[in-house]
Amino acid sequence: MAEQSAGKSAARPQAAREVPRGAERTAEHAAERPAEREGPATGPRPVSPPGVPTVVVDGLHVVYRIYGAGTGHGNATAALRRILLRQGAPSVHLVHAVKGVTFTAYRGEAIGIIGSNGSGKSTLLKAIAGLLPPDRGRVYTDGQPSLLGVNAALMNDLTGATNVILGGLAMGMSQEEVHERYQGIVDFSGINEKDDFVSLPMRTYSSGMAARLRFSIAAAKNHDVLMIDEALATGDRAFQRRSEERIRELRKEAGTVFLVSHNNTSIRDTCDRVLWLEKGELLMDGPTDEVIKAYEAHPGGS
Repeated sequence: MAEQSAGKSAARPQAAREVPRGAERTAEHAAERPAEREGPATGPRPVSPPGVPTVVVDGLHVVYRIYGAGTGHGNATAALRRILLRQGAPSVHLVHAVKGVTFTAYRGEAIGIIGSNGSGKSTLLKAIAGLLPPDRGRVYTDGQPSLLGVNAALMNDLTGATNVILGGLAMGMSQEEVHERYQGIVDFSGINEKDDFVSLPMRTYSSGMAARLRFSIAAAKNHDVLMIDEALATGDRAFQRRSEERIRELRKEAGTVFLVSHNNTSIRDTCDRVLWLEKGELLMDGPTDEVIKAYEAHPGGS
């Protein structure tokens, strides 16, 4: 497993026998889950016993530092003015976005992350992906985490077709793999259903079309750990169904999927486990139905 520790964005190998704090507790909790749950045929797959850990989050804290308004921090002119006037450094406001979160994710799981706005869901994904350094605690990953929308960044001045090729290459596909999967990516996105939009520059796309193409590019590759932030809220119901089915396929191919969404229906249809965050703290970690029912009964739950 690779590790992202406080103040270091680069990953380093984890000791072979090191087990982070909380991993045993989380594994025991997962082992207590029932082998399967009753539900609709289109719902989540039966929960399997925990297998190979792919992500271990151990006492994670993420803190944003916001410099006071009007201080001009980062502006050369304002900095020179402070030096000449012998002013002190600008005031710093700390935002504790993630507070001591601990959990273990296993290969083959699809995990939903829910919570009200500003609860730290997207921050948690960025920390797992190695895009935000922990202030305290550690993140261990087995394989390369891929955050949807980062690995498949699109360029507005290029056509959709060119973005499909560049996005696939950026995710590590070979040219042969990109060409083999090109038509499937375009068909999956549905951007050509009404016209030949794939030949037009991305700046002519609606935000929904761009999001669908971004998801289609990212989902074309098998990921060790795939993290999706609100992707299923974009597009019509037909596209959402295709997206949910693709996530199930990724799980069968031995990956781990994290899904952040305010759409509880998508979470129920896609995930068999849910993490509930509020004000940066992990309030609940358990089976989907159980956690979502508790969340919906909570003031502010939706």
